Amino acid sequence: MKVELENALPKSPLGKVLEYTQKLLPKMKLILEDGSLEIDNNAAKKAIKPFVICRKNWLFSNTPKGAKSSATLYSIIETAKANNLIVEKYLIHLMNSLSEVDIITDELLEKLMPWNDNLTKELRIVAPKKQN
Repeated sequence: MKVELENALPKSPLGKVLEYTQKLLPKMKLILEDGSLEIDNNAAKKAIKPFVICRKNWLFSNTPKGAKSSATLYSIIETAKANNLIVEKYLIHLMNSLSEVDIITDELLEKLMPWNDNLTKELRIVAPKKQN
C-alpha cells in the first residue's frame, strides 16, 4: 500500500482514498484480531432507520423545546427496544417512578436506565423457549 500511496498524486481522488485507507488500516486490522467485533453495522442502521423517518415530522415541531422533547422520548423508546424491554410497560414504570420523587438523583436515573439488570422481569420481553 505504501508504494501505491507514494505513486498516487496526493490531491487526486485515488491519493485521497489511499491516504484515508492508510489512516484507518490499524482500526480495520482490529476486526481480524478481536473475534468479538462485528464486521457490519446492521444493528446500528436498523436502529437509526426509524429516526430518519421521524426526522421529517420533527421539522414541523412548533418550538425547539418541543422538537427536543420529541427526540428525547424517541431516544428513550429506541433504547428500551434495544434492551429487550416492553416499551409501554417501561414508559409507565419510568413515569410512575419519576413522579414519586421530589429530587431526581443520578443514582435514581441509573436504576431506571433500560440496560439496568435490576429492572423487573415484567418489563422484559421473554424469548419463547425452544422445543427439542
